[in-house]
Amino acid sequence: MQKISTCLWFDGQAAEAAEFYTSTFDNASLGGSMPGPDGSPLTVEFELEGRQFMALNGGPAFKFNEAVSLVVNCESQEEVDRYWDALLVGGEESMCGWLKDKFGLSWQVIPKGFTQILSGPDPDGSRRAMEAMMKMRKLDIVALQKAYDGD
Repeated sequence: MQKISTCLWFDGQAAEAAEFYTSTFDNASLGGSMPGPDGSPLTVEFELEGRQFMALNGGPAFKFNEAVSLVVNCESQEEVDRYWDALLVGGEESMCGWLKDKFGLSWQVIPKGFTQILSGPDPDGSRRAMEAMMKMRKLDIVALQKAYDGD
């Protein structure tokens, strides 16, 4: 059992969300659920890439916002594209690699090498890459590297 895990609050969509997330990630599994007073799931446990989560059907009182997001670190642009497209179904794009899924949960889908480009040893290159990123929705690592290089 993980010492600290994440509880995500949903308005009656805990099971649907857990199924959506576990179908999106390769290394994922559904866990147990606890029934609420009406017999429908109150909580649903699931795991994504070795991280434990609990989806809670807490009702309409609270909504997700960008103050909390989940970061997906991707090995390649193809992986960025795959997760971006999957998580975006029914959701909405934002800027700079951020999106909201159909449940309103914010995600950052980040390609490998992203941080190194934005904080590289060439301050002008880093500025150009930052300017390029500020115009992007889904991050494009090749375009960011070209901006850094001045191409």
